[in-house]
Amino acid sequence: MSQPTSDVQRIMSLRSELERHNRLYYQAAQPEISDQQFDALMHELIELEQRHPELVSPDSPSQRVGGDPVEGFEQVAHDPPMLSLDNSYNLEEVSEWVARVQRQVPDEALSYIAELKLDGVSISLLYEDGLLAQAVTRGNGSFGDDVTSNVRTLRSLPLRLSGKPPARLVLRGEIFMPWTVFEALNQRRQEEGQPLYANPRNTTAGTIRLLDSREVARRQLEIAVYQSASELGVDTHGKILERLTEFGLPVRSQWSRCADVDALRDYIDGWRLARKDLPFETDGVVIKVDSLRLQQELGNTSKAPRWAVAYKFAAEQAQTKVLGISVQVGRTGALTPVAELEPVLLAGTTVKRATLHNYEDLARKDVRVGDTVLLEKGGDIIPKVVEVDLTLRREDSEPFELPSHCPVCNSPVVRFEGEVALRCINPVCPAIVRETLSHFVSRNAMDIEGLGDKLIDQLLRERLIVDVTSLYRLRQEDLEILDGWGSKSAENVLAEIDKSKGRTLANLLFALGIRFVGVRVAKILAEHFRHLDRLIAASPEELQAIDEIGPKVAASIRLFFEDPHQSQRIEALRAAGVSFEQPGDDSVRSDSVLSGKTLVLTGTLASLSRSEAKQRLEALGARVSGSVSKKTDLVVAGESAGSKLTKAQDLGIEVIDEARLLQLLADP
Repeated sequence: MSQPTSDVQRIMSLRSELERHNRLYYQAAQPEISDQQFDALMHELIELEQRHPELVSPDSPSQRVGGDPVEGFEQVAHDPPMLSLDNSYNLEEVSEWVARVQRQVPDEALSYIAELKLDGVSISLLYEDGLLAQAVTRGNGSFGDDVTSNVRTLRSLPLRLSGKPPARLVLRGEIFMPWTVFEALNQRRQEEGQPLYANPRNTTAGTIRLLDSREVARRQLEIAVYQSASELGVDTHGKILERLTEFGLPVRSQWSRCADVDALRDYIDGWRLARKDLPFETDGVVIKVDSLRLQQELGNTSKAPRWAVAYKFAAEQAQTKVLGISVQVGRTGALTPVAELEPVLLAGTTVKRATLHNYEDLARKDVRVGDTVLLEKGGDIIPKVVEVDLTLRREDSEPFELPSHCPVCNSPVVRFEGEVALRCINPVCPAIVRETLSHFVSRNAMDIEGLGDKLIDQLLRERLIVDVTSLYRLRQEDLEILDGWGSKSAENVLAEIDKSKGRTLANLLFALGIRFVGVRVAKILAEHFRHLDRLIAASPEELQAIDEIGPKVAASIRLFFEDPHQSQRIEALRAAGVSFEQPGDDSVRSDSVLSGKTLVLTGTLASLSRSEAKQRLEALGARVSGSVSKKTDLVVAGESAGSKLTKAQDLGIEVIDEARLLQLLADP
């Protein structure tokens, strides 16, 4: 089928233009257009490619928006292995390392490259013929997870290299989350009543291993490339960095050539304070021998190269007093102790509060009102209490007593077996109601735009809402007379509430706030049962028969639906017209021999890609999982099949080869 010439030309033009703007934004820091203008161009490209799917290529900027969730990650061997670095924690240790290196090559004149050590997640990248072919996490250094679909969403990383790179280029890099992105993400979570993330590094680690690459794309991660494991025809590490820049790869500009240990000291001292002004988190400096020949001669230990070392900046700390200890009540009723502090400046911000996580943590540190405590931020955005200065403790201080009743509704609190947290289990506790409402309207739940925390608080104060079901009884005349409201704003919010009635069952299940039922489990349940009433009627055995639903989750689901208060809530939502159904896929067959079967793909398939095989199997009604279990019906083993094949054989699960798979796909 031929395509209109104008569409083909426009697709090529949009791809070129979008990649140019990516380079200007992420590498040159000289954006020419706004985010809205960029998004408009991307939207146009996606629409054109949907019209002409045969023109979609792996290096198209549209591939950065993410695809359907995957079932799991394949393990991939690193070649060569990804080694870690030895650490040093003061300038004397750096001097000792320099002296040790010089003793190993006594007749050589050494010089070094110093680079900022980004506090993120290490990644191995493979480019083949200039195209990004694979991205693998560090893992244990020998094997890592294939997260290619997620890394493709990073707009700072080129999908196709510039210049003349080698046919096979293996790189090392660091994926990280900029401070502004991290703070905006936490702001959204706060508005949605969700726990805040602790720091950019941990958030990045969790994000890059999400099974839904669309969510990864929304997190706006970035990457810096700092090493080549392939020959580039140069003789120093500094020239490698310059060559990688020529290929259009994101190399941080803060690296420097240092002639001796004094220059290294100056570099470290210069960035010790200046790093606070950087848009990303850095926890130290990496020092490398510049000469590649000498790197080869110095070699590696079993764990780390002898020609490189990491210098770690000390975590920032401050001392202050505990003025009080308050207790917060979350959506699930968990009680969290919080230290109310005498304001103190720490890592550029004034800190007035620090979470004590739970009562076990509080008891272990024995934090008391009036204590002088040491706070630490390090890479954390949320300060934590490190220790109490017992030499300054007042003689009349007393340990903090565990609350026996909820501080908001005064209901008795409980501690479930095997859990650390104390919980309020009163479903109408004002704190739980407020957090439940924030969760219910959040993006992954019923996605009611315009209802942020401030408006929810206002509606609760005015007693216009008392729980999630009362959202669907709001009237325009009640809203438009409130402070800050008007006819138009009231109309918009009511329209969003009405729109939410048509959300999927997966959205509703997540919105209901069932313990242990997150976005992924909600989708699994919705796609299995298709209607809320069938899920409500399901026995624990039926629930546990579903892949990824264990006894703990099944028990929580049954406990939720057997609660009379939750039953009343569900009937009120039904009466309001909220959909209880999961839309079906008309393209999925239910009459094939594979319908309802759970399959696992392992190894390399010669005739079709993993994603193509998955798509075709799902179209026949099969479910493709990323892990082998007793619930697996069939394993497809390609070339170089690994541990999944072994496990399938151990469990006695039927294994077929690629030829048999193709027969099933051709004649299902």
